[in-house]
Amino acid sequence: MTGNTVHRPYPHDVTTSPQAPPPGLTVGGYSLRARLGEGGMGVVHLGQKPGERPVAIKVLRPHVVGDDEARRRLAREVSSLSRVRSRRIAEIVDADPWGEIPYVATRYVPGLSLHDHVQEEGPLEGDDLLWFADCLAEALEAVHDVGVLHRDIKPSNVIMEGRTPILIDFGLARVADDSQITMTGWLLGTPGYLAPEILYGDDATAASDVHAWAATVAYAGTGRAPFGRGPSVAIMDRVRRGEHDLSGLDPVVLELVEDALAPDAEDRPSLDEVRDWLEELAGGEPREPSASHPVTLPYVASVRQDREAPTAVATGVVPPALSEPVHWSDDWRSPDDDLYDGGRTQGWGEAGTVPHRQTRVLPDGSVEYVGAYGPPAREVVPAGERLRRGLSLLALGGVVTGGIAYAPYLALAVLFLAVWLLRSGSLAASSAGGRRDRRGAKWYDGIQLLLAAPWHVVAGLGGTLLLILWSVGIASAVALLCFAASLSVLTSLGVIGASFAIGTWWGPGSERVRSPIHRAVDPLARRGVPWLLVTLLVAALGTGLGAAASSSGTNWAPYDDAPFADVRLPAWL
Repeated sequence: MTGNTVHRPYPHDVTTSPQAPPPGLTVGGYSLRARLGEGGMGVVHLGQKPGERPVAIKVLRPHVVGDDEARRRLAREVSSLSRVRSRRIAEIVDADPWGEIPYVATRYVPGLSLHDHVQEEGPLEGDDLLWFADCLAEALEAVHDVGVLHRDIKPSNVIMEGRTPILIDFGLARVADDSQITMTGWLLGTPGYLAPEILYGDDATAASDVHAWAATVAYAGTGRAPFGRGPSVAIMDRVRRGEHDLSGLDPVVLELVEDALAPDAEDRPSLDEVRDWLEELAGGEPREPSASHPVTLPYVASVRQDREAPTAVATGVVPPALSEPVHWSDDWRSPDDDLYDGGRTQGWGEAGTVPHRQTRVLPDGSVEYVGAYGPPAREVVPAGERLRRGLSLLALGGVVTGGIAYAPYLALAVLFLAVWLLRSGSLAASSAGGRRDRRGAKWYDGIQLLLAAPWHVVAGLGGTLLLILWSVGIASAVALLCFAASLSVLTSLGVIGASFAIGTWWGPGSERVRSPIHRAVDPLARRGVPWLLVTLLVAALGTGLGAAASSSGTNWAPYDDAPFADVRLPAWL
């Protein structure tokens, strides 16, 4: 439809309500779940088709939707996006510029915007900043390679998928050789991230995007806009004169950012020069700092998840309004081709969550967990190492059995304290690891861990009591069976000790006990001689406790006699 065609207006709530869309509202077959954010041309919603992945849907505002020029501009956006392919951008997945409700659907990126990420976690520095700068330059390079300019690179248009930036919102992108598409009186872009030549009325160029890239990197490294705050006129005046404030920016990238913010486009490095410079700074291709966690889930708990007022632009949090489960098993290619190339991915999700598990089916038919949406890849452990792990755990079980046979009450007290400490330490480690995944390692992590230790000790007590009572219950049932079988006291205590160890290892909440033990045992099992020495010492301790019980009898301290020692059975039994 072109010319003077009048399009029937679509529901007012699609672009005007600050709240979640009414239930049942759809656009292009996508059910709108929540309002994610907005821009000058339209509003972004979280949308989903039955059985498919959630997407970010951008629809035009009512005051421009009836204008054919606005639809043509949206069609240009679709044409531009359809040619851009990169793991560092939110690529287009669907669109209908001429429909009753024109929209563009892009890959939904879970994560905080760079603006929110820096506000919550602080500026980036060191390897984090180099990785960010290079990934953002890589995204921009993919855009420029197909003759497209982004024209609106800024912190709110960069989503942090873990530690990796993803460039979104190509609403102002245009083909480089197109004519100017701005309307009279419009300024497409954001003051402080627009290049000086645009403010002078010239057309944008690739150098203009490099200027915006540098301003965004400066924000990421300092936590503030490089050209300051205040009235737009004052900010634009500082941009034209090149009066930026880069104090506090990591010296490693300072010179590069300064050159890229040069007022004259001719003085700025090209994008190829920027990437070469970054590679040289990193001593090779910049590597992601958190190598063990290449992609991390966003810190969902820290983001407002108000059902009636969803978060700001593209926070990436799937709101509680997502009422039906996500389930898909169709083949799809991840934007991170290096990670998924040669495999097939599958995903599962739950209501109100982002997809939380992804796997790759390798060419040989095996399945590998990938990404940070699910558990780490299952390691293939050699049979010999598995045997050594099992023998070490049996030795530990022997210590528990021997301890209960020799001094039941004292052994139970020691085991209670050990389980309590293990659970508390596991809770503390999980909390610290979660913080590192969300915002990287910080110098104050150790201090924060110490300050939180009392809370983790208290938090670990309830689970410890439940697990110990569970194990005591199992041991009591086994004790009754031993009594019925008329076993000796020493034999009964050995069987009871073994059952108590099994109950503690597999009881409710026992994963908090197994995890720290495995962290000690598993690495040891990879080293032959050290493993043998440690395992022999542990086995000797268990054997010694059993021998002491056999030679000198069971020590019932703090009591003098065994429980029920004064009980006399009737003569007829």
